[in-house]
Parts: sequence; structure tokens; C-alpha cells
Amino acid sequence: MVGLMKKPMTRNALVALAAFTALTACSSNNQAMMRFESEAGVLLGGRDFGNATMNNTQIMSGEKSYAIDLANRFAAEVITTVHFAFNSSQLDAGAQDALREQANWIRQFPEITFRVFGHADAPGSNSYNKSLGLRRAKAVVAFLATQGISQSRLEAVSSLGETQPLVATEGRERRNRRAVTEVSGFVRSHQSVLDGKFAQIIYRDYVTGAGAETTLTGITGGDLSTSE
Repeated sequence: MVGLMKKPMTRNALVALAAFTALTACSSNNQAMMRFESEAGVLLGGRDFGNATMNNTQIMSGEKSYAIDLANRFAAEVITTVHFAFNSSQLDAGAQDALREQANWIRQFPEITFRVFGHADAPGSNSYNKSLGLRRAKAVVAFLATQGISQSRLEAVSSLGETQPLVATEGRERRNRRAVTEVSGFVRSHQSVLDGKFAQIIYRDYVTGAGAETTLTGITGGDLSTSE
């Protein structure tokens, strides 16, 4: 019996295969770039909402959207990242100043929980860098606690070590030696959360009397009226 010969690929099939290969390569490159450029837990990353049922519940209630809004607000209004010296988890003066700003913001929102992610640069083994990153995250949590923030609302998560560099380099890089504080969700037992008052939490003025004091003197409410 004469064996069947395989039918050669048509020109259209070859073009389709080439296009698919190019798209696959592009997707892989984009994913690699995201690993370099993305911070840990950006916009909560879906990690804070457990299983699918809980996730659906929180989407329906608006809780997940509110948590993302809060994460965006926190990132926009304070410095969320502090940096470290090489092979160190000590907070320098600049880091402490940034963390005081964080604490001032956090105190205004007792309904919110936070996570701190520790990072390292490339030199050293991955296991050592994961340990170092975790020490950095714990140093941030400990300092925030000295500023009156309950540690029950703060979590130093397992360090990401050197796996999410901001700058892709195998050498020392201060920008990669960092700890990032992020909104992680809501305090489940807080009355505002139990009542579903998420919008009130988000839009609360976080500094009492935030308006700048006037530099004018001698003006009272009655002086603002006009008369002929």
C-alpha cells in the first residue's frame, strides 16, 4: 500500500502561522515588561478577594471598586515607596519622613487595611533577597506602629525579593531596594464597613480644616456684605 503524503501548507496557512507566532512573542515580551515595571499589588491585583464567590459578592456590593479607588487615592496623595541602603533594612531620615506622611493619611481612615511589600535588588541569592525584602517590609510596619497605627491593620507580606525590579539590572540599584505600602481592603468588623458606607469612607476629607488659612486680617463675615 502506498503511504499517504502529507498535504503541503498553503500560503495562507503559512501567513496565519507567522502572525500567530509574532503575537505570541509580543505577548511574552509584554508580560516580561510588566514584571519589570509593575509594583506589587497594583490596584489590589485581585489578591485580596479570595475565592470566586467572595469576589463576585464584593463586585456586586461595589466594595472591590471602592477599594481600588482608595488605593488610587492613597498612591496619589502620599509617597507610598521608601528606599534602603544596600543590604540594609534600616530606615533613613528620608524614609521616616515619608512614613510619617503615610501614617497621617492612614489615621484618617480607620476602616482601611494596608499591606507592605518588600523588595531587593539583584545581587545576592533569591532566598536571601526574599528574606531581606521581608525585613524591610517589617521595618515599615514597625515604624508605622510607632506613629499610632494599629498593627492589626498592617501586614508585612511575604517579600517579593528581587522578582519585581523597577529597573531591569543585575547590579546594585537603589530604586529596586524598596518597600511599598498599599491599600489592601477594609476592616471587616468596622461599623462603616458593616453598613456598606464605602463611598463615605472614600470621600471623607482626610485632613481637618485642610483649607489654607487666610493671610488677610481685619475681615469678618459682616465685612463681606455690600452696600451703596
